Amino acid sequence: MDILPSQARVLKFGPFELDLKTSELRKSGIRLKLRGQPLQVLQSLLEHPQEIVTRDQLRHQLWPDNTFVDYDLALKKAVNRLRDTLGDSAEHPRYIETIPRQGYRFIGIVQAAEEPSAADVVGQTSTAKVRPWRLFAVLSAAALAVLVFTASVGKLRTRIFAGSRTSGIHSLAVLPMENLSKDPSQDYFSDGMTDELTTELAQIGALRVISRTSAMHFKGTRETLPEIGSKLGADAVVEGSVTRAENRVRVTAQLIDVRSDRHLWAKTYERDLKDVLQLQDELVRDIEEEIRIKLGPEESSRRTEARPVNPEAHEAYLKGRYFYEKLSVPGFREGLAYYQQAVKLDPGYAPAYVGLAASYKELGVWGALPPREAAAHASEAVEKALALDDASGDAHAVRGHIRFWWDWDWAGAEREYQRAMELGPPSTDTRIQYAVYLSALGRHDEAIAVMREARALDPVSAPANELLGDVYYWAHEFDEAINQGRKTLALYPDLSANYYYLGRCYEQKGMYHEAVEQYLKGKTLDGATAEQLARYREAFAKSGRKGFVRENLRTVLAVSRGRYVDPSWMADLYARLDDKDRVFECLERAYQERSHNVALINTEPVFDGLHSDPRFHDLLRRLHLAK
Repeated sequence: MDILPSQARVLKFGPFELDLKTSELRKSGIRLKLRGQPLQVLQSLLEHPQEIVTRDQLRHQLWPDNTFVDYDLALKKAVNRLRDTLGDSAEHPRYIETIPRQGYRFIGIVQAAEEPSAADVVGQTSTAKVRPWRLFAVLSAAALAVLVFTASVGKLRTRIFAGSRTSGIHSLAVLPMENLSKDPSQDYFSDGMTDELTTELAQIGALRVISRTSAMHFKGTRETLPEIGSKLGADAVVEGSVTRAENRVRVTAQLIDVRSDRHLWAKTYERDLKDVLQLQDELVRDIEEEIRIKLGPEESSRRTEARPVNPEAHEAYLKGRYFYEKLSVPGFREGLAYYQQAVKLDPGYAPAYVGLAASYKELGVWGALPPREAAAHASEAVEKALALDDASGDAHAVRGHIRFWWDWDWAGAEREYQRAMELGPPSTDTRIQYAVYLSALGRHDEAIAVMREARALDPVSAPANELLGDVYYWAHEFDEAINQGRKTLALYPDLSANYYYLGRCYEQKGMYHEAVEQYLKGKTLDGATAEQLARYREAFAKSGRKGFVRENLRTVLAVSRGRYVDPSWMADLYARLDDKDRVFECLERAYQERSHNVALINTEPVFDGLHSDPRFHDLLRRLHLAK
């Protein structure tokens, strides 16, 4: 008589085997990492091949009646994880077919695998030697079972297992919220909600929250949650979706322990757009309660002060953040326009002024605005933000950047950075800027330590990895800098800036051929033509490193006739050509124009040969870096 799938111990389909007794899924004999709800869904489908297993059936099987969870979202995630493991797809299923509005059906061929006979099992048991450690383990397990069973009224059991659902969650990542509005142009809203939720959760002092930029790296990924958690160094993740319809917004979120791939909690929130900040506060409080982290009084009161916000101003603000986070000159300009719109709609909205200040600051740093103009606009905006909310850590951080880059007020900058980090939430950008500040002062060990903290908050982001290499470079630790640069390129092979940085490291080590190859890779990514690349190669072949630098200088001078070029960039090129008079001429112009790069001249290796020149000491004195 044939053995039905529901009566068998091992079920086979394709190259896969599911052992129902041990709950193990194997492919060609190799055990696969599949546990929890995805494994339970697979078992249910295999036990009813070619039949529709409804969503209600799966819900009752997977979650007890008293479990509070968004069943549809959790089931969807479980099936997606299962499909990823099997290499299946919803569009072209080989195994699992979606039946719209009903459930799922297993369409593959399921067979009962042959099992060892009872006689074989008995024979193996009788001839095997029982080793002392195995006997001890069996006896210990038996003793524990008796202890749990006999504990009065289950009190011991409660103490042993209480809190196990969420124990040990010390680090958390908020994954990009899914936009369910069926309109890609609404991505700014779901991304903005992700960003704001990350910021709110980061206020919890006892919890390390992974920075938004690292979490956004996994937007649209097919990697499993345990894989994502491992790469981010997170114990748990928050994921969910955002649906916006006219003046209403619905947010569905769930908390998942990525180590066990278990759903711990889920809930749906719906509010008017004007109450979206209160929605975020409620969501954060619910997650805090689930994680069972006790907040200090200051932290608790900080998040209960959410003010009603003009919906149109908040929407403009979210659009501003969306474009700002693209980290490009066009993105900063687009973000600036939306921040300006937000403060016009709601003049009392402090975060929008912070966005204005940050955008002006970045446009100045990236050379898209003259430094004096950028500094003036950024200062005006940040002072308005602090007048509205002096407890804004982001605003104090931007004020610190201004005092560092353009005012050369070293003590004032450090006070602002420290204040920003006290107020929180922990910010990768603040730590990166503070690390650069420490490098400028020659406090290299501190700078490296702070950059490592920043990378721990933002483990896979480009700025955190790239700037860690920079602080090694400024510390003249070129081998460490090259090693970090290679790690960054493994994450971001198309990041042109990192090739230039590696080229500078090789150049400082006298490895000019290697340096030129890195420079040319960066130029290729930045759109250099084959003709331009050939000119650079020819210049290097004829005149070595200086020929290559002269070709760079010729290009920069040509560009400077059409737009603003920071004179400190030309000072860098002249220094590599040993033309000291031109170097100081350019550095003086940079000083007069308040170029942010002037703040780093005392630690930039390219300028090492200038330190004995009285003109260099005079410039350091005026920068308040020497007496």
